[in-house]
Amino acid sequence: MKTLTAKEEEIMGFFWEKGPMFVKQLLELYEEPRPHFNTLSTIVRGLEEKGYLSHTAFGNTYQYHAVVSEEEFRRKTLRRVISKYFNNSFLGAVSSLVKEEDISVEELKELIQKVEEGRL
Repeated sequence: MKTLTAKEEEIMGFFWEKGPMFVKQLLELYEEPRPHFNTLSTIVRGLEEKGYLSHTAFGNTYQYHAVVSEEEFRRKTLRRVISKYFNNSFLGAVSSLVKEEDISVEELKELIQKVEEGRL
């Protein structure tokens, strides 16, 4: 799965939240100043080339829809981060979160309990 730019991630967020859309509908989700239609259209086609979106033709226009779920994107992105920054060590990633106090010991214990109970 290819990585996404910040703008591509933003656009995928709209598709995950709203479902299938035409580029015109996507454009309407932006506040002023809105990006140019052609700019959005180019990014959407790029997302299709990367395998994140597909389309259904309606005459001479396309309705796009996500083919990669948000959950799948999160999982693969997390794996890529752990591979790149933590030498494929999930323990290293969790240790870093604890050390930086982004997760407390109590939260870690709760997480371990949920894993042991099969609730994750």
